[in-house]
Amino acid sequence: MNKLYIGNVSEEASAEDLETIFEQWKIPHSGPFLVKTGYAFVDCPDEKIAMKAIDILSGKVELHGKLLEVEHSVPKRQRSCKLQIRNIPPHMQWEVSVNWSVVNTDTDTAVVNVRYGAKDQARQAMEKLNGFLMENFALKVSYIPDEMATADAPPLGVGRRGFVPRGPPRSGSPGLGARPKLQSEVPLRILVPTQFVGAIIGKEGATIRNITKQTHSKIDIHRKENAGAAEKPITVHSTPEGCSNACRTIMEIMQKEALDTKFTEEIPLKILAHNNFVGRLIGKEGRNLKKIEVDTETKITISPLQDLTLYNPERTITVKGSIEACSRAEEEVMKKVRESYENDVAAMNLQSNLIPGLNLNALGLFPGGAPGMGPSMGHNVPPPGAQGGYSSFGGQPESETVHLFIPALAVGAIIGKQGQHIKQLSRYAGASIKVAPPEGMDSKQRMVIIAGPPEAQFKAQGRIFGKLKEENFFGPKEEVKLEAHIKVPSFAAGRVIGKGGKTVNELQNLTSAEVVVPRDQTPDENDQVIVKITGHFYASQLAQRKIQEILSQVRRQQQPKPSPRGEGQPRGEGPPLSRPSRK
Repeated sequence: MNKLYIGNVSEEASAEDLETIFEQWKIPHSGPFLVKTGYAFVDCPDEKIAMKAIDILSGKVELHGKLLEVEHSVPKRQRSCKLQIRNIPPHMQWEVSVNWSVVNTDTDTAVVNVRYGAKDQARQAMEKLNGFLMENFALKVSYIPDEMATADAPPLGVGRRGFVPRGPPRSGSPGLGARPKLQSEVPLRILVPTQFVGAIIGKEGATIRNITKQTHSKIDIHRKENAGAAEKPITVHSTPEGCSNACRTIMEIMQKEALDTKFTEEIPLKILAHNNFVGRLIGKEGRNLKKIEVDTETKITISPLQDLTLYNPERTITVKGSIEACSRAEEEVMKKVRESYENDVAAMNLQSNLIPGLNLNALGLFPGGAPGMGPSMGHNVPPPGAQGGYSSFGGQPESETVHLFIPALAVGAIIGKQGQHIKQLSRYAGASIKVAPPEGMDSKQRMVIIAGPPEAQFKAQGRIFGKLKEENFFGPKEEVKLEAHIKVPSFAAGRVIGKGGKTVNELQNLTSAEVVVPRDQTPDENDQVIVKITGHFYASQLAQRKIQEILSQVRRQQQPKPSPRGEGQPRGEGPPLSRPSRK
């Protein structure tokens, strides 16, 4: 298909302006520019020229101060399960499967065509991948219309016996807008005064059933949590719109009950949000939160960090104003929280490829072990998978030791009162965590020794990075970067460095961490030397995983081959530990 959609067009732009740009970049077009408010359409002579226009102009050329966005124009009814992803880093390695029908790496950046199992999956991928930064390359994603998709590969709708449905979907089919919206992976959690819980539930549960039916949501009222507490948590699972409608209805019920019972105190809306997302909700110098307050005419406060515990990482966001104003504020607050969650999950999924079998739900970096985010948060129960950190690896993976260096002033925060915090952290991560004594009186850093398998390392280090940020040991605009040391066998250090430093340079480019193998090191009593890794959490984890992969390869190569005749070892000698025996 050769029709192009041109987005982010300035209101000042005219068809002549767009024509001038196409002429300037020597891109022919076969029809006039159809200019609308904020966007435009144009036809190209063929697909090759349309792709050239996308590659040259999209996100790179400005018109009246706005970067143009150029992509294939695909009507909704022609949107298929197939996407084209462009601007992929050129050095990426590809494992081509039936779902990746075309791979083009001849240009400066790679282009791939990806087929998904359903249109809804393609739509989600389009929303999440378009603009996603991969090693400083912003991905460009566009639909490939049905007429193109059927030309180069069989459609996914083919049944077991090769049946292909004929013609476009019917007008009432889910593919044309009748499909219900997806439930958000982030539920809405609110606190309500205990005395209003009965009114929210209603006689024999009639009221809560009515709310559930009207808002198409699943609502859990955690009545048995925190017996005797003045407030009870409510969790709403639905689409963002369904969550907001349920929240508004609950606020209206509470206000009516307050009038009927002559309850005179103000009833604010209290939203629970995981601390990991609150910083981004607040924004730099509080700008995001201030904007929400101004836009919605509400007053918003957030509970202090001191109220958090390791197993209750939710902050209370209190919103004061009219029901209408609070409803608008809830929509904006949860929009920010959901955006933060999706960004974090994308980053975490990159990690899961590096740690085989990594259980993202057990890491405790998301509320209640997202995406479930059930009601377990808030009553000091360790998250699933916290008792040992081995479960998701199928057996007991080899333990690793990492030395993580933190500011000396932060030691108290990591250890906690009477050692409670470091003990909780150790139990949660399934790792041994110890703070080494200072090397000198004026030492500005202290070494934290973490021993445990890969998942335990990830969890322990992640919480330490997070704690340092929470306790303001790094500025609001400053990223937490720490130095970590891994010990490697001296004979393996050369493999980490690579010929002419090639491997270590590739590690640094891939991970964005600084990786250094200091020269002229004297091996310790175990014949080991140090590799230094400096970077933010995800960069450090990427580098650590890659180095461990190299060490695993070295160990496999160092294992002695079994004797073909099954001969035993000479008397008085045990099996070699690292190098094969020489004859």
